[in-house]
Amino acid sequence: EVQLVESGGGTVQPGGSLRLSCAASGFNFRLYGLAWFRQAPGKEREGVARIDYEGATVYTDSVKGRFTISRDNAKNTCFLQMNSLDPEDTATYFCAATPYSAQFYPDMYNHWGQGTQVTVSS
Repeated sequence: EVQLVESGGGTVQPGGSLRLSCAASGFNFRLYGLAWFRQAPGKEREGVARIDYEGATVYTDSVKGRFTISRDNAKNTCFLQMNSLDPEDTATYFCAATPYSAQFYPDMYNHWGQGTQVTVSS
């Protein structure tokens, strides 16, 4: 059974940091591209960061210099380090996996986690 399980969400003040984790099982993790998407109420799902199977990374403009995506193939885990958080970052964050070079097209990702809530508020 394929599973992606996110953790690490919570409530943080503006300027704070959080580290999200995504534990994967049931597929050949090291051969998959991974991405973090987020969705705020009333908004479309947005690609935030992605890392391909070779470790190359891409970020959406609004998080460049603040967020870092990484992966640990030995532990089948993907991470998203989020610094300098802003209220605009408030959303449910989803981990996703794809065997393709999928950029941020959600339809190209065939494995999804259940999401973890991130709230940035004073």
